Amino acid sequence: MKKNTSGPRFKALLEEAKITTTGFAAFWDTEAQNIHNWYTRGVPAYRMEEVARILSVNSHWLKTGEGPQDLAPLRVVDESGNTFNAQAIRGIYTVIEPVDVELPFYKETAKAPGSYKTHVVEDPNQSIRLPRSHLDALEVNPRDAICTHMIGNSMGEKIEDGSTLAIDRGLTQIIDGEIYAIEHDGMLRIKYLHRMPGNALRLRSHNKAEYPDEIFRAEQIEDQNIRILGWVFWWSTLNKRRPSVPFL
Repeated sequence: MKKNTSGPRFKALLEEAKITTTGFAAFWDTEAQNIHNWYTRGVPAYRMEEVARILSVNSHWLKTGEGPQDLAPLRVVDESGNTFNAQAIRGIYTVIEPVDVELPFYKETAKAPGSYKTHVVEDPNQSIRLPRSHLDALEVNPRDAICTHMIGNSMGEKIEDGSTLAIDRGLTQIIDGEIYAIEHDGMLRIKYLHRMPGNALRLRSHNKAEYPDEIFRAEQIEDQNIRILGWVFWWSTLNKRRPSVPFL
């Protein structure tokens, strides 16, 4: 697999076209800093084809520096069978991006009817739509994003019971103090995670008064099938009641 070294070429293309990072960021509805990060990190793989089309270059060349820089001619055929160069007809063309991303919904459910044993699986009858700009701002690949519901009040006052969550399955490395979704022997749990000596793991609730810290040794993590599903990057809470209007 070829290494992504697109950063310097991407920067040079923007400078050649006199496009600022702010201007390019506005097109994607994201922050200029995210675009500036591409100068060193490279254009994200899931954006490579789209960015290459917009800048009218070959995506393989943009990624690796190999092969021809220019795009292969885009041909269109009319009803009479005549072939035309689409770029020549359209001039500078724009790729229209979807505003929202539809994310699959996962939930904890019984493995079999009447069973107390559960697992976390996709519910094909549900999905959640989020603005693509939310994902782009945090550099979340849409293919890695899933949603679920918060169950219980262990994260109360931070994430209320019933809140909808979005999870980045592309980030499972533990960063101390961040919120993650985990599957604990088939049970869906949302916790702050902290690494501990000896490959141990500490689970911390926001509602620490009712839910004290839990520490699992490395062998317990394996024995109890504790698996990190991903980093929780978004949540939404609906107010549980509508306030009454006085003097009516």
